[in-house]
Amino acid sequence: MPVPTSVRPRHHAGKGVGLGLALLSAIAFGGSGVAAKPLIEAGLDPLHVVWLRVAGAALVMLPLAVRHRALLRRRPGLLAGFGLLAVAGVQACYFAAIARIPVGVALLVEYLGPALVLGWVRFVQRRPVTRAAAVGVVLAVGGLACVVEVWAGLGFDVWGLLLALGAACCQCGYFVLSDQGSGDRQAPDPLGVIAYGLLIGAAVLTVVARPWSMDWSVLAGSARMDGTPVAALVLLAWIVLIATVAAYVTGVVAVRRLSPQVAGVVACLEAVLATVLAWILLGEHLSVPQLVGGVLVLAGAFIAQSSAPAKGSPTPVAGGGPEPVLSRPGTTA
Repeated sequence: MPVPTSVRPRHHAGKGVGLGLALLSAIAFGGSGVAAKPLIEAGLDPLHVVWLRVAGAALVMLPLAVRHRALLRRRPGLLAGFGLLAVAGVQACYFAAIARIPVGVALLVEYLGPALVLGWVRFVQRRPVTRAAAVGVVLAVGGLACVVEVWAGLGFDVWGLLLALGAACCQCGYFVLSDQGSGDRQAPDPLGVIAYGLLIGAAVLTVVARPWSMDWSVLAGSARMDGTPVAALVLLAWIVLIATVAAYVTGVVAVRRLSPQVAGVVACLEAVLATVLAWILLGEHLSVPQLVGGVLVLAGAFIAQSSAPAKGSPTPVAGGGPEPVLSRPGTTA
């Protein structure tokens, strides 16, 4: 999921490169659930898959954490919030959700994040929101009703839907935390925040997931993607190197070359691409009403993101998620 930051895009030649990188980032993030689900079905616990993803990416990003070690002193609350909510919370809930419901449905439910942020702003902080923002919330909620097919009495596993909603709530919580901790200070480098977020998330997940109890033999075998055997280590490498490290880095580089509006549209493609990849590789087909609902959710998320009150113009960074100013709330992770 995309993560908003306060990095300002550069308005010069190279936007085509930025658009291409943003698209690559969306594809990479969208493929995380598609690669993770076969590992879960092969016998790994969802929490163990999350731990492998976060811990592996944290090791790769460790040099960036060392480079930006001053962040530990300057923004400890932001780093803790990102690690606990945007990394550990979002990823754990999302991977647990896709073990029970289709990848596309889980990600679309997660895209309620912007609507939840606006609900917090309006009803808890009692700050006014624009009419366009209200329309975005209505579209997102209405689209969600279509995605889960409420008229059929919720055709999906209720726990799976609640876990996906939990991922959206974790993102919302981080947005609120980062908003309250923001000010006029210079925004931290997003790659530094991501690196420390992964390290903190890995530490938390190590306690929760207890990887020493994992069935490591699964990684030596193969998993099945719609009946086709694929080496488990290949899927794990995709999740760590492509769907996490490469996705974050290309996303950060891309948004420095794009306007917030363009970056937001491309970020919303993550859910579309995840649904298409799940359809092709996992055989997870969505009905016409669900596809229409997905369009409404994405439209509502984009409108809500574009209309959220802010002191500046946040730029979404493809990220779960994942992943907030990194200072103003605007889009989900």
